[in-house]
Amino acid sequence: MPTPPPVEYADASPAVRAVYDDIKASRNVPDVNNFWKYLARDPDTLKRTWESIKHIMAPGALDPLTKEMVYLAVSVTNGCAYCIASHSAAARKAGMTEAMFGELMAVTGMANETNRLANGYRVPVDRAFES
Repeated sequence: MPTPPPVEYADASPAVRAVYDDIKASRNVPDVNNFWKYLARDPDTLKRTWESIKHIMAPGALDPLTKEMVYLAVSVTNGCAYCIASHSAAARKAGMTEAMFGELMAVTGMANETNRLANGYRVPVDRAFES
């Protein structure tokens, strides 16, 4: 079955256009990226996802760069090429250097390796680590 096309602004319903307009205004961009255009095939999912991302990625206890780097690390772990590209660009825009990217990838790779080892060996959690 072929993938249905993305929903372009000109073809969008008023509900989808409202979300697109909010994304464009919030991010100060002329158009929404492909992720949103494909989610727009289900307007409820589009709106829910945008509202969640807008809330979670807003500045808070973690600064925007840290949030983008965490998002990037999880995207690498999950193997999402689209999210890796999108959040690499966002992290670089927020100030991530090549040195920071290299360390982030090293930590991400090491965490994945040691997580799998701990899971494979079924290592019990030390009492000192329990909260």
